[in-house]
Amino acid sequence: MYYLSSLYGNTQKLDGGAMFGNVPKSLWEKWFTADNDNRINLACRALLIQDDKKKNNILLETGIGAFFEPRLKKRYGVEEDQHILLQQLSNKGLSHEDIHYVIISHLHFDHVGGLLSAWKQGKTIELLFPNAQFIVSQIAWTRANSPHFRDKASFIPLLNQLLAESGRLNIINDEFCDLLGENFRFFYSNGHTPGMLMTEINMPDDPILFVADLIPGIPWVHLPVTMGYDRFPEQLINEKQEILEYIVKRNGRIFYTHDPNVAISRIQIDEFNKFIPYEMMASINNLSV
Repeated sequence: MYYLSSLYGNTQKLDGGAMFGNVPKSLWEKWFTADNDNRINLACRALLIQDDKKKNNILLETGIGAFFEPRLKKRYGVEEDQHILLQQLSNKGLSHEDIHYVIISHLHFDHVGGLLSAWKQGKTIELLFPNAQFIVSQIAWTRANSPHFRDKASFIPLLNQLLAESGRLNIINDEFCDLLGENFRFFYSNGHTPGMLMTEINMPDDPILFVADLIPGIPWVHLPVTMGYDRFPEQLINEKQEILEYIVKRNGRIFYTHDPNVAISRIQIDEFNKFIPYEMMASINNLSV
């Protein structure tokens, strides 16, 4: 039996135009309200999976965390000083030391910054989760260490170094990972960034798919909607269509990491052949699968 819980991390604010690259503001402002700097509020939500049988705690992503120094915190709208994900783990009776596996979809700072300790004046940033095995795809790892000029600022060189030195970095290329077993299946996506892992909790009747930045939130379920951050938007749309068709066929659910209001939903196809989210939930707590 697995028990799934959505965990909030530190929030961020990013430019609405960048988040809805090909969508005019007259449309996207119906979904999000921008501040005076044209930024919108975004969650950085993680998924905690507690394996009752193996007594393992598995964490899908860690959000942006609190590692930024004040200047960058202001730029990216990270308003909390504390490491919120650690507080959320504490509410579950856990600490970062109790996590056995961390699955990293990709190494953009808003998905892995929570692996690092919070910034403090005069203190060295440290890698948290000392007992965890870290899982990442080969392509994503290569990208993070040899980024393109276009997305170089999205990565954290110090984190890459600390992960490499930890001795607990597991770089994979396959659909399954021996560490996790056959109930965890990986899909690979290249539209947002090369080698992004999407994790399926592969249950027979009700799979849940952590899609990371393929579908950051409810508005991006609509096929044509992409981000300015996406490396290959047309490829991403094709990948998104395949994933959504798969979820509809399996009657599964999508987990959203950046939507400020919705953590998980099912997907259906309406009379206009559009994908529509339904049974939307703001959070989940000990959902058993």
